[in-house]
Amino acid sequence: MPQVHAIRRERAVGALPASGAGAALVTTGVNVRYLTGLVSSNAALLLPVAGPAVLATDSRYAGTAERDCPDLELLIARDVEAALAGRAMAGRALAGGLAAIGFEDGEMTVRRHRELAGALAGVDLVPLGGAIDELRQVKDEAEIELLATACAITGDAFTAVLGLLRPGVTEREYAVALERAMVDLGAEEPAFGTIVASGPNGAIPHHVPGDRAFEAGDLVTIDCGARCEGYHADMTRTVSIGEPSGWQREIYQIVAQAQAAGVAAARPGADVQDVDAAARDLIEGAGYGANFSHGLGHGVGLQVHEAPIIGYGRTGTLRDRVPITIEPGIYLPGRGGVRIEDTLVVRAGAGTTGSAQMAQTAQTLTTITRELLVL
Repeated sequence: MPQVHAIRRERAVGALPASGAGAALVTTGVNVRYLTGLVSSNAALLLPVAGPAVLATDSRYAGTAERDCPDLELLIARDVEAALAGRAMAGRALAGGLAAIGFEDGEMTVRRHRELAGALAGVDLVPLGGAIDELRQVKDEAEIELLATACAITGDAFTAVLGLLRPGVTEREYAVALERAMVDLGAEEPAFGTIVASGPNGAIPHHVPGDRAFEAGDLVTIDCGARCEGYHADMTRTVSIGEPSGWQREIYQIVAQAQAAGVAAARPGADVQDVDAAARDLIEGAGYGANFSHGLGHGVGLQVHEAPIIGYGRTGTLRDRVPITIEPGIYLPGRGGVRIEDTLVVRAGAGTTGSAQMAQTAQTLTTITRELLVL
């Protein structure tokens, strides 16, 4: 998709003047992929305001870069940053006027920055902050379709191995089976290490699946996702093995109501703190505020956790075509917990005929029921 990536680079160039940089050195792998299409463990992109972009990677990825990025000038070098610094300095000597280059300060180490500054003598290095990451928040329809595919695979895999949620099966055995099902159904690989937290382990939001066997009366929290062409799904469901007790039903219903409130609040223009509060206030009002310790959600795309972050103390507003998760939870130490999570796309929906007020809706990509499954 060279044309798509060219459009993305144009947008990135448009963001550079605000930083004072005459070019950007993009070194974060996911951002290089977003702007060029190249998937590589060693690549960087020099993106000047004036002049052609230059992609650098090493010989292991030369053939891939030639195939996937035919519209870009290509440098083959092991030290991609040094190669692009040399190209920038050569261009400066020929054309003059390159006073500053922006760099991704959230990714670059102190050592690499020192080496880069030495190679770019006389050129200021300007931190770009999240300028490139910001471009990735709003997705085009092709990206949303890939996310939808990843979510569909996730749901199908979850359904395929639901029968393994029975006494005697271990958390690790179930996690392996679920991840295998995702790959068998077309995923590149799992989007992240699957979380399976049973019984008292459900009180640990990011529990690592272990050798604990499921028991009758357990709540089991499964946080999983498939990856499709680089795009990540993220879904959590909590199920009951056998008839749940009163306290288990109580916290499940509270989390389900909080999740629905968070989804309803996720619309273009909404402040991320207000979206978080829509769910958090409900949990706090039920007396479990101290048992919901993490943010309500996050952006999702080429990374499973990306901007925007939806939580208390965070800043920003949601925009149209931004995929996010909504994932409240209640965690009771020594007893267990509940989390319900969906991936959805913030959408500006069509209003009723003649209405001056546009209706705002979210497109939910994960479709497994949110009702408590009793197995």
